[in-house]
Amino acid sequence: MSSSDEQMFSIFTDTVKQKNPSIKTLLSIGGSGTNYTRFSLMVSHSSYRKNFIDSSIKAARLYGFHGLDFAWHSQSTVSDITNTGALFQEWRVAATSESRNSGGSQLILTMAAHHSPYLDSISSIIESIRRNLDWIHVISYNYYGPSKENYTRAHAALYDQSSRLNTDSGIREWISAGIPASKLVLGLPFYGYAWTLSNPENNVLGAPAVGPANIASYGILSYKDIKGFMQRYGVSSVYNSTYVVNYCTFNTTWIGFDDVEAVMAKVSYAKEKKMLGYHIWQLSQDDNWILSKAGLLYVYIVIHSVFVTD
Repeated sequence: MSSSDEQMFSIFTDTVKQKNPSIKTLLSIGGSGTNYTRFSLMVSHSSYRKNFIDSSIKAARLYGFHGLDFAWHSQSTVSDITNTGALFQEWRVAATSESRNSGGSQLILTMAAHHSPYLDSISSIIESIRRNLDWIHVISYNYYGPSKENYTRAHAALYDQSSRLNTDSGIREWISAGIPASKLVLGLPFYGYAWTLSNPENNVLGAPAVGPANIASYGILSYKDIKGFMQRYGVSSVYNSTYVVNYCTFNTTWIGFDDVEAVMAKVSYAKEKKMLGYHIWQLSQDDNWILSKAGLLYVYIVIHSVFVTD
């Protein structure tokens, strides 16, 4: 870890606990931009896994985190998946032993995973996940993007009868695979995607498009920036309850995102399914806490710091 990362980690938990002492924090290892070849190598041998486990537990204790999150989303081989299942079992044993020896509370162990366990065949280690992890951060977004789609889509659709690429289908698949809803944490994106419409007169969900709008890199916009766009051009968002998504348009720019209506519907869904809660990517992209407050009407939030390996 760099010295700047260490400095931020060392004050993270104390900072967020100032206004709410009951908050629990997790140190998340991996995420986007990670060299996954190193993950594959690490899980491939028991001695490498032990080094990772020991150092991750040490880091969590050193910086005051209450748990650890494993964010490797792209296991590419059968051996990677099998070895990841072994890692979870060994991690749990080590965390239990460390807690017993230190007298401290046992560290929370979680993972971040795609919306469906059948992506990357992670379903083959469901039993290890169920027995050894406290919960799963389900990445319920990024199903579609303007760089790959030639028509506008809901990148975090709660429902979609035409495709399995939707949150409800994924949650049902996790549950049918053997993970109880009480171990699933729903992902909420505080960002959206901007498409360039082929015809500004045809601006509904599913309208023909010709790639990302040029207002942001790859068409990705934070909720804060989307609200600024709407205010600048005097447009309002349209809520589509069929997919549970909001969108707004101006000329040839079409932006799909989750506004207050979509967030409240998704948090309500999580409660109805008796899921553990929800997580946000990411808080800094909110606009004056608008979406955060909408979600807190059904309160349960998981806040975690991100530790990206290099």
